Amino acid sequence: MIELPDLAVGGLAVGTLSALALGGGLLRTRRRLTRQRTETDALRSRLDGALQVLTAEVEHLAAQRAPAAARQLAHPHMAVPGPLQPHTAGTPLGIALEGVLLGLRAELLAQRTRIDAAAQAGMRGATREIQAALYRLQDALRQLQQRYDDPELAQTLFQLDHENEQSLRRAQVAAVVCGAWVGLAREESHLVDAVTGGQSRLAGYHRVKVHNHLETGTALVSHAVEPVAIIVAELLDNALRHSAPDTDVVVNLEHVHHGVCVTVDDAGVGMTQDERAHAQRTVAGTEPILLTDLGDPPRMGLAAIGQLTRQFDLGVDLSSPSPYGGVRAVLRVESHLLSRIDPAEQPPAVSTARSTRKAAAETSHGYGTEDEAAISGHHDELPQRRRRTRTAAPEAPAAEHAARSPEDAAAALGALQSGTAAARADSTATDVPTNETDHEGGPAR
Repeated sequence: MIELPDLAVGGLAVGTLSALALGGGLLRTRRRLTRQRTETDALRSRLDGALQVLTAEVEHLAAQRAPAAARQLAHPHMAVPGPLQPHTAGTPLGIALEGVLLGLRAELLAQRTRIDAAAQAGMRGATREIQAALYRLQDALRQLQQRYDDPELAQTLFQLDHENEQSLRRAQVAAVVCGAWVGLAREESHLVDAVTGGQSRLAGYHRVKVHNHLETGTALVSHAVEPVAIIVAELLDNALRHSAPDTDVVVNLEHVHHGVCVTVDDAGVGMTQDERAHAQRTVAGTEPILLTDLGDPPRMGLAAIGQLTRQFDLGVDLSSPSPYGGVRAVLRVESHLLSRIDPAEQPPAVSTARSTRKAAAETSHGYGTEDEAAISGHHDELPQRRRRTRTAAPEAPAAEHAARSPEDAAAALGALQSGTAAARADSTATDVPTNETDHEGGPAR
């Protein structure tokens, strides 16, 4: 039999072993809990760090990146800052933030386009009313010119008419930039008359020296007359504004392989490479025009050229500097926009530059009378159409004649009217409402 002391010793041993086992389990559990607590603290620390990074990136997005992305729409040269932490680029967080910027840009661009379209529509309506008022004033001034023969009064009326013509040009350019139609062309016109018409709309017209190397009778088809006159006026206006008042602006009209080029050279300040590239994109008409991109006050001349080159298949190049140190602008008129007017039936306006190729053209190309063409056997490919007779004004005297009589001054400004009439009067109906309108909404002039 087992003695009680032996049983007690055995029980004590078993209890001791159980206590040791239980203590080891508790110790392991405590160690595991400690390790889990350490891991939890590490995860919480990492989560807090990620939250701080996310908060900083969102604040940076709102304060720096989003405003810069909005400004970049109007100023493409501006850079948009990247994330605060470069290592976030390409991560889900970085991709999500870039998505926010892309969505913001898209929505801002859509809103900007809609707002600009509404502004352009409002400006079209306003310029239409202004043009109508200016045309009424023009008609009233010319009626007074026909009614009174006093030379001093005639000079004043001619000057007022010229000022009105410049205001009309600015209103017309604003309307063109906003998408308005330039007018319904009615008759063909000598190309040199269209150039003179554009020249006559400017304050510094006397500084423009036109050299006409075209064959006599070279003309524009009816719908190209007013666009060419507007483009020439804007190119000359830029040349006159950005060159010294004692310098000339030289214009050359020349035949090229696929049509005719009107080259404008000034001796002004010129443009930097970036300015020239921007101007070339604008006149090419390949980019949408927004009023907010035109500055304050808006510079609409090149924008109007861009609208017209796209609408009428014309070309303008500003990529070359002028040999005089300024800017060279070249307007290219393709052959399908050219026609021919018989100079015997309808000569160019007296105030326009005479062609330097007249004699050669009549001799070698048969551009003289119908009898000469029949003898030479040459028939022009371009159509000939009869145009209504205009009253030729006396040629303008040189601008350097400071002391001149009222009669001479009236004659000079009369020549301006002749040039303008050659390109516009009896040739176009501008898109403004009057009592007598065509289907485009413009007056029959």
